Amino acid sequence: MPDATGHFGPYGGRFVPETLVVALDELEREYDRAQADPAFRRELEDTLRDFAGRPTPLVEAPRISEKVGCRVLLKREDLLHTGAHKINNTIGQCLLTRRMGKPRVIAETGAGQHGVATAAAAARFGLECVVYMGAEDARRQHLNVERMKLLGATVREVDSGSRTLKDAINEALRDWVTRVRDTHYVLGSVLGPHPFPRMVRDFHRVIGIEAREQVMQVAGRLPDLLVACVGGGSNAIGLFHAFLGDENVQKVGVEAGGEGVSSGRHAARIPEHSIGVLHGTRTLVLQDERGMIRETHSVSAGLDYPALGPEHAWLNDQGLARYDNVTDAEALEAFEVLARLEGILPALESAHALAWVLREGPRLGPNTVVVVNLSGRGDKDVAEVLRVTGRTAPGA
Repeated sequence: MPDATGHFGPYGGRFVPETLVVALDELEREYDRAQADPAFRRELEDTLRDFAGRPTPLVEAPRISEKVGCRVLLKREDLLHTGAHKINNTIGQCLLTRRMGKPRVIAETGAGQHGVATAAAAARFGLECVVYMGAEDARRQHLNVERMKLLGATVREVDSGSRTLKDAINEALRDWVTRVRDTHYVLGSVLGPHPFPRMVRDFHRVIGIEAREQVMQVAGRLPDLLVACVGGGSNAIGLFHAFLGDENVQKVGVEAGGEGVSSGRHAARIPEHSIGVLHGTRTLVLQDERGMIRETHSVSAGLDYPALGPEHAWLNDQGLARYDNVTDAEALEAFEVLARLEGILPALESAHALAWVLREGPRLGPNTVVVVNLSGRGDKDVAEVLRVTGRTAPGA
């Protein structure tokens, strides 16, 4: 748990305009009350089951296992309603919004999955919904833009900066500052000012809680290794958290290596270990020598972000989890390998986790049990994969 001010060691905290302090204090109080309220918890569990589709299965990946030489199990978050783990958090936050008596939610999105999940939860609970999305992300995730609109959300494309996730968050925060009384910001990852990193993590802990019980049924023991992609890090912390007391269970978070860390065109924060403040929290960020936030690059819109969730930064420093990265090329290969060997199209985000297993698996040994968090499905990425691999039909 973070301390009372939301710090995980030196990371986290709250660095926001005074206008937002009251809203964040209100959110923290209401979240703590909700966690202690059996009726809230019951409605959350019922909605996760009946609307989102929990529990998700933990399944063998026999042909991937044969290829890499270790036993690979997939936690199928891609089977959830709207296609990714994001719905766990948006249901929880929309329930809180209704509890606070606010009629409107806003959200940021990169790959579009958080935006779709927010729009779906808002529709479920009768809330007005506005989603901010970088124009570049909207281009490469056009399908999700249309899904959000069909679910009743207003999608506002952001043309400033790199036109990606960072810029969408900037605009969402500007909106929240002007409408704190009637609006809740459904932040999509374990980022931002306290209490968001703790709250979003808690809504995703269900992933690891389920996986812990399921792996005992499937493998008869705890896994040797947990692997998940890390942008902000919500799916990874959701998987890791239930196993943090198990020293023999290694946790690996996989960042976006882009065109290679040495190229400068990537979104891997751990290698540089540079501490800064972005979007209300103190954590590891990609910044230049003047402290200006650098532009990032990843083939995956959801990992294309310059800051790491503060709890992940702390876990890295404490040696409780380790972080590595894979390149765009490795992720694209993993996308196709899973499709062809297991009949599953993974999100490009999730493909980063799988790519790490494809690369490192041969060194792990046949008795090693690896749980990979398949955090989302890849329908949204098909057009982009075809484009970047040069297979888009002329005129398409």
